[in-house]
Amino acid sequence: MEDRSTRLDQKDATPEPKKAPKVDSTLAKGLQILETLAQSNGPRGVSELSRELELTKSNVFRLLQTLSTLGYARPTEDKRYTATLKTWQVGRAVVEHFNLRELCAPALQMLANKTGETVYLAVPEGLNVIYIDKIESTQPIRSWNPISGSAPIHCVGTGKAILAANYSRMRDLLIGNLSKYTERSITSIKAMDDEIIRIRAQGFAIDTGEFRDQIRSYGAAICMPDGAAIGALGVSVPEINLKDGDEDMICQLVRLAAESVSQRLSRS
Repeated sequence: MEDRSTRLDQKDATPEPKKAPKVDSTLAKGLQILETLAQSNGPRGVSELSRELELTKSNVFRLLQTLSTLGYARPTEDKRYTATLKTWQVGRAVVEHFNLRELCAPALQMLANKTGETVYLAVPEGLNVIYIDKIESTQPIRSWNPISGSAPIHCVGTGKAILAANYSRMRDLLIGNLSKYTERSITSIKAMDDEIIRIRAQGFAIDTGEFRDQIRSYGAAICMPDGAAIGALGVSVPEINLKDGDEDMICQLVRLAAESVSQRLSRS
C-alpha cells in the first residue's frame, strides 16, 4: 500500500500543461493582411479584406496605413492596396540563410555536364537579375557573364522565368521600363503578358537573343512553397553551338533542375 508521501510525490511529478504563448493581436492582424496581399493576384480593397479576414473596416484601414507608411504595402489609384517589393526583400534576406549556392550546386553541375555550355544561378534585384554562381562552358565559342554581373530581367531566360512566377507583383513595375537591347527584345507590356502565359504553360523561359544578338538563354525558376521565385537556373548558348534537338533538350533539363532545387527548398 502506497503511503501519502508517495502519492504526493507522484502528483507533484505530473507536468502541468504548457500555456500557449501570448500573441500580440495587432501584430497578428497586420501580418495576416500582409500575407493576404502578398498572395493575391491583384490589389485588394478595404471592404474585401474586411470580409475575408473577418476584421472591422476601420481596423483593416488603420493597419493598411501602417503597412504603407513602413513600405510593405502601397495604395493604388482606385484606393485598393497591394504588397510592395519590400516584402520580397525581407523574404530574400531569409532565403539567404538557406545558402542558395550550396543548395543549387548539384543542379548546376548536372546542367554543365549535360550541356557543356555556361550555366548560371541568378537572383532578382529590382528589374535586373544578378548572377551569383556559374560554371563555365567547355565549348571553344561560349557566352560570358561574370559572377556578380547583371542583365535586364525581361530579356534573359533566368529573368523571364522569375518574372513568370512573380508577375502579379512585378507587372506594374515593367510598364515603361521594357528597354530594347536587340531587335528581338520585348518592349510592350501586352507582348510580355503573352510571353508570361507561354512560360507558365511550359515551365521554362527562352531568351531568343533579346539581350545579346545570337546568344540564347534558357531559364527556369526556383520557387518557395508558396510559388514565389527566389532565383533561377539558366543555360546560355551561342546560336552557332545549337544542333537539331539541343534546344528542347536544354529546356527540359533546366526545368527539371529548377524543380529539384524547389523541392529541396520545400523540405528545408
